Parts: sequence; structure tokens; C-alpha cells
Amino acid sequence: MAARKNLRRRTEGPTVADVARIAGVSPMTVSRVINRDQRVRETTRKKVEETISAIGYVPNAAARSLAGGKQCRIVLLYRNPSAAYLSEFLLGSLHSARENEAELIVDEHDPEELPASLAARLAAQRIDAVLLPPPLCNDGELLGALQKSGLAVAQVASGQPAPSSHAVLIDDEEAAFAMTQHILARGHRRIGFAAGDPNQTASHLRRKGYERALLLAGIAPEEELIAQGNFTYRGGLIAASSLLDQPSPPSAIFAANDDMAAGIISAAHQRGLDVPRDLTVCGFDDTAIATTIWPELTTVRQPISAMASLAIDLLARAVRSKRPLASAQPEHVRLNFELVIRGSDAAL
Repeated sequence: MAARKNLRRRTEGPTVADVARIAGVSPMTVSRVINRDQRVRETTRKKVEETISAIGYVPNAAARSLAGGKQCRIVLLYRNPSAAYLSEFLLGSLHSARENEAELIVDEHDPEELPASLAARLAAQRIDAVLLPPPLCNDGELLGALQKSGLAVAQVASGQPAPSSHAVLIDDEEAAFAMTQHILARGHRRIGFAAGDPNQTASHLRRKGYERALLLAGIAPEEELIAQGNFTYRGGLIAASSLLDQPSPPSAIFAANDDMAAGIISAAHQRGLDVPRDLTVCGFDDTAIATTIWPELTTVRQPISAMASLAIDLLARAVRSKRPLASAQPEHVRLNFELVIRGSDAAL
């Protein structure tokens, strides 16, 4: 309360200058505390934070700019056929952008636009950083063009992130291995697999995890039990036809994402099959569709929203760093996955 009395009478709220004066530090130091700069001593940080709380100062983008902080403009560049995945991704991105007081611009990728032209356009729009979800996170030419233009980049869910970019991912192979082991533990031995987009590294890693679990159980993977689904609902329908119309169909199908799993369940119902009594179906991602279909889907929970949120945080910190972006050490962060058991799987 004493700190509040020291403020001059006015209608507007307290400013960075007020915080600096009362805490006995410079406005630049206040800015560094607000921007979570690790170079501020702990005693100084505590004093500034206590002053901010005492006088009711609320940081905002304009104040941050006046105090010497750098504005941060991040573009979320997407080309994802899964609306459920993109929705989760966008929620995490928006939350983190608000927390970091960064401006988030959502831009759909035009495959006809050359990577160099795209990078030049973003740089001309004063974009600081680019967030790349699948499948763009695997586009090496695009990644190179963006970094050549001086833009910070974060790849999300890339199976093989570039050493020069920030990245947030899970262990896709280990997650698929764990789900296949779960299906095997249910007594299934003839297990089909609906594969994702062959141009995405995560697709290959999930197939690798599936095959490794089979081999460990003494079961040789069969090409006829692997169908292409391309990460789409329609792809799941097509994969289901390929697998279920065989003379000896599988008793379980593991789909490399939830959209394909939903398509497979629909195709099973069309054939008069009960899920899970006649067919076990499991997915990957744990997007909204997993709990809006019947039966609810047993799946791998990939923390999509948290991954996007952390990637935005990494980019904001990189942009606001006083070091040149080229010299900033990229961070690769691996988050945990979880098996979520619901109603679409059963013992054979």
C-alpha cells in the first residue's frame, strides 16, 4: 500500500517507470524481469516482482516495447489435413502466445509458393519466428529457406528435428511400440496397421514401433497387414477395406492417428462388425474425435496442445534474447506420451 501512495495521481495505471523507481532499478532491469531474462540476479528479480505485485502493474505489449523489450511476431504455418489435430495445436499456440505477449499470425501454406519466396514474404512482414506443425515440420527445403532469412524456427512432432532449429516432440516409435504391446497383451496375434503419410518421419517411426513389438513377440510383420491411410478419415475407410476384406482379416487394427481409427470403426460398423467384440481398434494422438465416436477410442495421448505451447515459448525466448538468433542454442524437448484405454479394444 505504501508503494501505491508514492504514485502520482492520474487516471492511467502504473508504468514500467513506476516499477523501476520504487524498486530502485533501471527500466531495462524491469523489462528483463518481465521477459524472464536469466541474467537478472535473484535478489533483484524478487524485488522487482514484489513491486509489480504491490502497485498492481500489468505488463502489456506497449509497455514492454517502451521498456526496451522486443516485440515478437510468430507465424503458425500449417498444412494439416486433420482438423482435430490442428484445433488442439491452435489452442496451445494461442495460450502460449498470450502468456508471452507475442503476436500470433495463422497462415495456411500454399504448396505452389516457393520456399524462398515464402521466407522473403514473411521477413518483409517483419515476422520474427515460424512455428511448423506436421507435415511442414519435415520439409527440409522450407526449413532451410526460413533459417537463411534469419527467422527462428520451431518444429513440432518431427521425428528427425534439425540441429539448427528448436523442436518439441515425443518418442513416436516407443509410443507405437507400447500400444502394440498393449494389443498383444489382449491376446491378439494378427494385428493390422493403418500407416500415416509416407512423407512424414513420424509415420515411419510409428510403423517401426509396431513392427518391433511384433518381432519381440515372435511374430513376423506381414506386408498384407499394413495399409496406407495418409492420416485422414477417408484414408481410414480405405485402409479398413484393404484389411477387413482379406480372407483372413486381422482381429485388431492399430491406426497411426485417430482420424484413421475413426474411419476404420465406421467401416467395421458398415460391415456389421461389433467394436470391440469382433474387432479391436486403437489410434494415436488423443484428439477430440477419440471421445466423440462410439465406442470411445483407446489411443496414444500425444500432448499436442502442450507441444505447441512449449514451442511458442521457445521461439519467444529466442526472439527476445539479446544474442543474435544464429548464435542462440536451439533446444530439443521431448515430452511424455500416455496410453489412454477406453472402449474400442477388448481381449480376443
